[in-house]
Amino acid sequence: MLVPEFALRILWFAIIPILPATFMLSPAIWRGVCPMATLNILLNGRCSQRILRARFMTQVGAAGIILLALMVPARRFLFNENALALAITIVAICITAMVLGAFFDLKSGFCNAICPVLPVERLYGQRPLVDVANPRCDSCTLCTNKACIDLVPERSLLIAMGPGRNRKSWFLTAYGIFSAAFPGFAVGYFLTTDGPLNTIGTVYLTVIGWSFVSWLLVAVIVKILRLRPETVVPVLGAAAVLIYYWFSAPAIVAEFVLHPLVGTTIRIASFSLVGIWLWKKYADARGTARFHTMEARTN
Repeated sequence: MLVPEFALRILWFAIIPILPATFMLSPAIWRGVCPMATLNILLNGRCSQRILRARFMTQVGAAGIILLALMVPARRFLFNENALALAITIVAICITAMVLGAFFDLKSGFCNAICPVLPVERLYGQRPLVDVANPRCDSCTLCTNKACIDLVPERSLLIAMGPGRNRKSWFLTAYGIFSAAFPGFAVGYFLTTDGPLNTIGTVYLTVIGWSFVSWLLVAVIVKILRLRPETVVPVLGAAAVLIYYWFSAPAIVAEFVLHPLVGTTIRIASFSLVGIWLWKKYADARGTARFHTMEARTN
């Protein structure tokens, strides 16, 4: 990279901070421009045209979550300061996306399977606030026959939980664990600091510890109140977004030497966005429930 320090600053403090908000507006915004998605469909089915069947959803979903859990904390001891390591990792992921694209139909091998960003897209994209055209899937081939976020963003995460979402212990499914732990994951990450490679143990222990506390707290509340994922998961997504912007706002201000009011504005804007998002999500849920109730009475 010709200007590694500048590239890292733009990536981590300008591009990445925009993504959570765009996911809430609509995950289709990022999925429509993501360079890895472009590479994933570049060799579309050249070697085979397998689709992602529902019986593999749990395994591939867990793989994407594990990749996310490994890569995000690695920013602290590797990616935030080492542009070469980041570039090599990005290239490796791009090659993986291309290879999987050659053996699977459209997005079924990477974008809708093991992409480490997909779990976050599903969590934050539960109620898109705007309708965005999907240029990559103008002709749907059902490459992913369940939980496709491009087809059903509102239900993608719940469907990805599999049959376990209908049980009282839904928080033990892969996506249930992810949803419950992610607010704590965000807190743990921001409570660590950038450091050398030998801080790897401290970073992962901190992030894992806070993730476990978050998951345990959610599990206890869900068990006591017998809450379903439809009720809890939107709150967890909202909490994770607010935690992210609460901590990242001052970091952005400090990195670009901005006025402190910029950080306050980012925090206020994030609360406003999340408030509208939650209101829309639960308003839709109430409307759907009333519709089904009326339909049942007329039948």
